[in-house]
Formats: sequence, structure tokens, C-alpha cells
Amino acid sequence: MTLLTISLAQMDPAWAQPEVNLVRTRELAIEAGRRGSDLILFPELWLSDYDLAHAAKYASVPGSGAFPLLSDIARQGRVHLLGSLLETDGKYTYNTAALFAPQGELVAVYRKTHLFAPMGEVRYLHPGDELPVFELPWGQCALAICYDLRFPEVFRRYAEAGAHIVFLVAQWPLRRIAHWQTLIRARAIENQMFIAGCNRVGQTGDERFGGHSVICNPWGQEIIEGGEDQVLLTATIDLALVEQVRTQSPFFADRRPELYHLFFFGHSGGRG
Repeated sequence: MTLLTISLAQMDPAWAQPEVNLVRTRELAIEAGRRGSDLILFPELWLSDYDLAHAAKYASVPGSGAFPLLSDIARQGRVHLLGSLLETDGKYTYNTAALFAPQGELVAVYRKTHLFAPMGEVRYLHPGDELPVFELPWGQCALAICYDLRFPEVFRRYAEAGAHIVFLVAQWPLRRIAHWQTLIRARAIENQMFIAGCNRVGQTGDERFGGHSVICNPWGQEIIEGGEDQVLLTATIDLALVEQVRTQSPFFADRRPELYHLFFFGHSGGRG
């Protein structure tokens, strides 16, 4: 299976009202299933928004809290369902991307590794320490959350591990939306992979969020892109393009990692 139909749920989450957001989640998942989507992406922390001061109220261990509710919605929509929510292991709280299969199983989990201080993440959350790649029906994929986009090492690690697509969920502000657009294209081009990014819209406090959810192919071309309004975007991609591009333009073979190591960690020779 190389054809993959993706829906991006570019929505405006209700602040601190997971019950309201769950109703909308169900509606959108069912609509995505009606459209024949294999997977629907929701934005970062779309169930609770960034009410991190009350993170303990929303966070749950997989298998409890919001997790079984989302599992049920994935079954009803007959789609894979992905977004980030608050998770706890009993000691720490994480901003966790969770992917549910159409049968309801939790098939992939990724904890945000780069915490964004201006949104309070470093105060209330703990960073993840793994960059997993998952084998799913359409091939190998990886997950990323918002601020991770600014760290090219993450996406190169995923590409080297065999990922053909990275699913990115975010709350990216409108005032920096040009960065969102540019960085997604860059990550897709430099790693010769698909990037599917779902960003929220609307406003929380003084911050307005920029939308422009997008699917970008390995050439850096936008397959579909939203604007700044709530919308459910749907497009079909062919993941076979990844190997075609990597074969046609085998840039990875020309890398000089021994030099990059010296660049990042310094050189022991020369004067002190």
C-alpha cells in the first residue's frame, strides 16, 4: 500500500473544554471516514488547548482518560486518528502524539522532545527522549510536534531510519507562519520525504494561530494547503514517490558525517 489519503483537521480548540473538543473530533473523524481517508490529523493539544496550569486534570496514562475515548472515535470513523494530548506516566507529564488505528488500538506514541518555554512547557511538562519510527500499513512513518520542526536533526534522523513521511501536529502562531511554511518545505526537500502538518487556527489570549495546514511532497511541492479558517483538508499521496526521488537524486550518498561530527563537537587539534 503506497497510496495514502490524509485529512487535516484545521480547527480552533475550545480552551479547557475537552468535552466540547471531543464532540467536534467525532464529527470530523466520521467525515474523514466518509471521504475515504486512511488517517486524520488533529492539532497539538487539541483536546485541552494550552491550559498547562491544570495539566494534571487532563493528563492520563494510555488506556485511561482521553485515550479510550479517542480509540472509540477512531473506530467510529474507521480511520487512523492522530493528534497530541497530555499524557502521564505517574511521575511526569508529557505532550504526547498518539496514533490510533481504525480498530481502536494505540499503534504509535511520541513524546515531544523539544519543549517551548514561551508556552509554559518547560514549567509543566517533561521532554521525551526517543525518536521512534513506526511501521504502519502504508510504510514507515514518524511523528513530530510543533517546535520540533525547528530542529533539522530530528527529521534527518527519521530519514536515516527509513521514514517516508512525518506527521507533524502544531499550534504555530500566525505572526511566524512564514517560518512554518518555509521550514516544512525545507524538511521535506532536504530529507526527500513527505511532511503532513496540521496546525490550529483561532486565538488564545493575545496569540492568534496561523493554520496553513499542509501536505508537502519530497520535491517541496504543496499537495494541499489551508488558509486561516477552520477546514477539513483531504488529499491522496503516493508514498512510492519517496524512493523515486531518493533514487533519482541520491543526495544522502554524498554526505560527509565525519566532518559534521567535528563541526558540532569541536576539533581537538590546534591551539587552545
